[in-house]
Amino acid sequence: MSEIFEKVKITLVQANTIWENKEANLEMLEDKILNTQLNTDLIVLPEMFNTGFSMSASRLAEPINSYTTTWLLKISKQLSCDVVGSLIISEENKYYNRLIWVKSNGEVKYYDKRHLFQMAGEDKVFSKGSEKVYIELKGWRFLPLICYDLRFPVWCRNVDLSYDCCLFVANWPSPRLGAWDNLLKARAIENSVYSIGVNRVGEDGIGVKYSGHSAVYNPKGDVEAFLGEEETISTITLSYNVLKNYRYKFPSHLDADSFSL
Repeated sequence: MSEIFEKVKITLVQANTIWENKEANLEMLEDKILNTQLNTDLIVLPEMFNTGFSMSASRLAEPINSYTTTWLLKISKQLSCDVVGSLIISEENKYYNRLIWVKSNGEVKYYDKRHLFQMAGEDKVFSKGSEKVYIELKGWRFLPLICYDLRFPVWCRNVDLSYDCCLFVANWPSPRLGAWDNLLKARAIENSVYSIGVNRVGEDGIGVKYSGHSAVYNPKGDVEAFLGEEETISTITLSYNVLKNYRYKFPSHLDADSFSL
């Protein structure tokens, strides 16, 4: 098992994504990120950060080791940190809403969105993922997930304390912002973890509005960071001792029901 560092720094990037324009989005994000004096371990970008939440997969999809992943690798190398966000990936004649996690050593890991948002027709365009993925950073174990996954607590279930922090990248619309706030908090409490959610702001090309509320909750459900409704970048430092002490004093995981998915 890797050494667990007491502190890990997470940077939340809450941006107004430009509709279906990869070049403009990557230029905008690069400018925001590089002009902020970041000292961080992980940069978190929203869901489909290079296009917005688009169903035009046939036009916007790219192979995993292509244009946008190369950009993620560049940012990661320049800042010596991990970078994560989701984008539209084509693979074996299928499309995936795929979370790409680029490690500071150049390694690329990924998670395919399990729960596809049928109300927007996502299930008609994309293939759903079948496996949860755990990714390690400074000894911490992260469970990366995408937007609609937040509504499904069984998929997020922290069986035998398998992870320390759940991380959601999202395009979560304004009319359901209350659910976003409450579910992010609930996932932290029920799983005895830190819960991180990064959402976009602005309005997309089909008139859907987004109001951010990117946030970090600790295992008690207290707010560690809240970004409001404007474009902003914020870095939060998480403490492993806080997490460990909470689990020791309130070991609810020992009474959890046993099951397999």
